[in-house]
Amino acid sequence: MMTVRMNESNKAVFISYASQDAEAATRICDALRSAGIEVWFDQSELRGEDAWDRQIRKQIHDCALFIPVISANTQARLEGYFRLEWRLAVERTHLMADAKPFLMPVVTDDTRDQDAHAPDAFCGVQWSRLAGGHGLSPS
Repeated sequence: MMTVRMNESNKAVFISYASQDAEAATRICDALRSAGIEVWFDQSELRGEDAWDRQIRKQIHDCALFIPVISANTQARLEGYFRLEWRLAVERTHLMADAKPFLMPVVTDDTRDQDAHAPDAFCGVQWSRLAGGHGLSPS
């Protein structure tokens, strides 16, 4: 179970996922929104457009929390736009104090943390497990 606490003065949560994980990411998004948390969740298929890319980069730069969704799908895809999103989020952490919570990886299946094809910075934070995106408990 994952608990997310944010006050109204915080910015949106950014959910990053492989397209094959859209259903689980949608469940996570819906649970956060139902708790009154603003979520930036892009379901656009406009991959590669300059305006879309700029918008993604801005949202990662401005978000309060970055949630990468990790699964067998991300394991199977060694390339993908979500990997750029992950790198941009990690780059942003270089400007943050270590005590600032920002990265919150969520695993939606039995992918093991130590086996995940994820940036090293993800290993330094606690991972949450939500089978299929179920079990989010906002408070």
